[in-house]
Amino acid sequence: MNARVVVADDQSVVREGIVMLLGLLPGIEVVGSAKDGEEAVALVAELAPDVVLMDLRMPRCDGAEATRRIRRDHPGTQVVVLTTFADDDSLFPALQAGARGYLTKDAGGEEIVRAIQAVLSGEAGLSPSVQRRLLEHVTAQPPPPEASPDPRLPDGLTPREVEVLVLIADGLSNPEIARRLHISQATVKSHINNLFAKAGVRDRAQAVRYAYVRGFARPPGPVFT
Repeated sequence: MNARVVVADDQSVVREGIVMLLGLLPGIEVVGSAKDGEEAVALVAELAPDVVLMDLRMPRCDGAEATRRIRRDHPGTQVVVLTTFADDDSLFPALQAGARGYLTKDAGGEEIVRAIQAVLSGEAGLSPSVQRRLLEHVTAQPPPPEASPDPRLPDGLTPREVEVLVLIADGLSNPEIARRLHISQATVKSHINNLFAKAGVRDRAQAVRYAYVRGFARPPGPVFT
């Protein structure tokens, strides 16, 4: 890895310390430093670095706004937040602005290198504490509501369950249905269990017959009477 980096931090002692630390790390070249977000944006326009290590709470233009502008106008430059704060009011605006990495200032040199490598590879460079916070946030959210049955469909089936039923009638396996609908196999199984219960069928053969009887699918080949 050979990464060209700009450091943005409003505290000169901290900024100089980060620049000094990065200068000791292999594969990293510090090409500039900024004392606020406005200066960081200007340096990115001038120097086109690979990564900006961005503090969040800075005068004139804070780190989240600077990140948004950099990612909008210079998409080839990635942003890794390096801040004292890991609270929700700091974390989520920065990620929503386009930061691909988020570290707190107690991160060591190896952790900073890993985060830079990760964002340059198209991955997220998040510290373990930030990963835990994101996981807690996601798991604390209420589950999305289940799709409501369409009153025009029989037996209370949802449109998605009908899609799965039609694909069963077409002879697709669970993995094939998952790929076709861009959902997981576990979700396919859940839909199948639900539609079997609603339709009163016990297996795929009965589900196929149900699909034919209800007009969701037509038997293959000619029909003789």
